[in-house]
Amino acid sequence: MRKLASLFKHPLHELQSDVDEAVSPERYTMLRRKIIALIVAASLIPLSVMAVLNYYEHQNAMTREIQNPLRVLVNKTKNSFELFLTERTSTVSLIASAYSYGELADADKLARIFTVMRTEFEGFVDLGLIDEHGNQINYVGPYALKGKNYAEQRWFQEVRLKGKYVSDVFMGFRKFPHVIIAVRHMAPDGRTWILRATLDTRQFERIIAGMSLEPDADAFLVNTEGRMQTDSNYYGKVLEKLTFPLPPQTYEPTVVSMTDPLGRDVFLSYAYFPEADFVLMAVKPKASVLKTWYSVRGDLLFIFLVGVAIVLLAAVGVTDALIRRMKEAEDRRELALREVEHSQKLSSIGRLAAGVAHEVNNPLAIINEKAGLMKDILSLQDEFPTKDKILAQVESILRAVDRCRGITQRMLGFARRMDVTNEELDLGELITETASFLSNEALHRKVDVRLEIDPLLPRIVSDRSQLQQVFLNLFNNALAAVSDGGRITALARPEGDGVSVTVRDNGCGMSEETLKHIFEPFFTTKRGKGTGLGLSITYGIIKRLGGEIAVESTQGVGTTLTITLPKGQREALA
Repeated sequence: MRKLASLFKHPLHELQSDVDEAVSPERYTMLRRKIIALIVAASLIPLSVMAVLNYYEHQNAMTREIQNPLRVLVNKTKNSFELFLTERTSTVSLIASAYSYGELADADKLARIFTVMRTEFEGFVDLGLIDEHGNQINYVGPYALKGKNYAEQRWFQEVRLKGKYVSDVFMGFRKFPHVIIAVRHMAPDGRTWILRATLDTRQFERIIAGMSLEPDADAFLVNTEGRMQTDSNYYGKVLEKLTFPLPPQTYEPTVVSMTDPLGRDVFLSYAYFPEADFVLMAVKPKASVLKTWYSVRGDLLFIFLVGVAIVLLAAVGVTDALIRRMKEAEDRRELALREVEHSQKLSSIGRLAAGVAHEVNNPLAIINEKAGLMKDILSLQDEFPTKDKILAQVESILRAVDRCRGITQRMLGFARRMDVTNEELDLGELITETASFLSNEALHRKVDVRLEIDPLLPRIVSDRSQLQQVFLNLFNNALAAVSDGGRITALARPEGDGVSVTVRDNGCGMSEETLKHIFEPFFTTKRGKGTGLGLSITYGIIKRLGGEIAVESTQGVGTTLTITLPKGQREALA
């Protein structure tokens, strides 16, 4: 026994440890997470990088496509302003050169000249002749400005130094926003005078209106001090202070992104005038100019999310299938290892049984021979008072020897493949007969034993004595599991090409861990009472008879054992 225990201890313990480790649920969960993470990372990282690059490249391209028309529009409008101012400045300069001081000082003559100017060129409001001391000598226009002195005005000092001057918008004596163009002329005799014209800023409004901006866009002129030169829809009226700082000076049309005082993200396109104190600005909200980009961005985001979802679904699906295959393989491996373990235990108990049967059969043979000899000697003796009694005892010894021989023969079934004694039998009758062996104990413990035998149950060909041992083991185990007043039910019914027998109890049941070991030799839950061989022997007998055995159990609810047997014993097992 010590050698047998030593045989079981180490290899099987190591085998069980390997199986437990292989089928650990945590291991599958961790492996599943790692595989999904690897697939997702390998798929989504390049996809995300590509999506980000495409996003920024497309955004930059869209921004350039949007900014270029805005830059071109500002450049064209700036050229229109410069052309307008250049034409008016050239006109004033031409008049100053074409006419003498005396002619310009003549009120009628200056009035005719001004009429021609207004006919040919729109925007002129008035025209005046100013001497070198700043006195307005002659004036044509809607205001009473003749005799005004401009010696202290900044524009007067500017025109004396530069020869030509175009002012920004200011109020002056007229008390309304206007722009002046002043030209200094020197006669051959050294006499100098200044011809000054006033321009209506409504011409500026018309030029800006010609830009045909959207309702939420804006365009306006400011001077280099940040004073509005035309009205703005959002940033102030003429001569008010611009509500945001001036951008860096540049004479080429430039587009910058900014957040305006209204909190809108806008594109600001602007250009400084090289020959005048003006800055042309055009503002467009990004939300309006980027509508197309937002639509494309939404499509890109949708495609990206769909791609991510497909990758995730594929990763989860492939991983689940892979893990399921691995688990099935592990389950098959575990089953194979348990079969090997069970075979090893059966082989060990078989060798033990063979040794025990051999050792017991020798003294049994001697007892049988001696008892037979005693019977023969007594049969030759004359009658004496105790002869019949002694013969009866000898017969009792011989019957006990036959019983022991039968027991040892069944033990040898573990060591070698024994011949099955086939006979046609009524399985229902056999179950009823076996259950009657335990009727006294069931009655004493008030256990309800129910036999439900299908009337159409077919007769089968099998080994009666071994099946009786099987059912006896099952009933014994059920009785041990139920408490007093419990219930045991045996059902026998046709099953395919054979029959099935189910023994069900409402006893203590078994845990999942116990279920893994119930068919192993020497495994028992009856501490100090059982040998652990009952179900192991039952398993071996059913397999030899060509049947199958299955068990279901829930702790605290009960246990169900189901045996299926063929109608006829296969020749390979006979």
